[in-house]
Amino acid sequence: MPRTRLIAGVDEAGRGPLAGPVVCAAVILDAKRPIDGLGDSKALSEKKREQLFPLIQEYSLAWKIIFIEAGDIDRLNIFKATMEGMRRAVCELKINADHALIDGNKIPPGLPCSAEALVKGDARETCIMAASILAKVARDAYMLKLDAQFPQYDFARHKGYPTAAHFKALKLHGPCVEHRRSFAPVRELIGLSLF
Repeated sequence: MPRTRLIAGVDEAGRGPLAGPVVCAAVILDAKRPIDGLGDSKALSEKKREQLFPLIQEYSLAWKIIFIEAGDIDRLNIFKATMEGMRRAVCELKINADHALIDGNKIPPGLPCSAEALVKGDARETCIMAASILAKVARDAYMLKLDAQFPQYDFARHKGYPTAAHFKALKLHGPCVEHRRSFAPVRELIGLSLF
């Protein structure tokens, strides 16, 4: 009997924020152990995502979460940093995927398997939904730790996204090491040239 093809779903969280990492995840689900309640991470409540996070880790055949830090985002740019995080997530799965389904419209270069990009894939494919949940929950937890380290920015509330409160804190305190200096709003607020 031929072996089932192993499909890795791949997604990211945190491309748009002014601070913190972009987090990429890859997941190979186990068809014999379906996970009830999977959905687009953006459409699920925080509580539901946190309930699903350990289930995805326990029931999947393989999963990997990759953090690309702010300094690397500044060095590479956010697009290349995201592509690199997705590539590493697939490459570092403990089981080799036969094919990868990438959320979005671009396929990361250097993948070890065939791949296709799916726009709004996190609302269409369960393996991408699972990856989106891992990436989102892992990034939110990271931003909560940053909030304890840098309470003046209120990262727990906005997770580094460009809100009015975040802009106000940036103007008042300047950037911390976790701010992405290559992002125009940060550069303009602190009066830096690009590098």
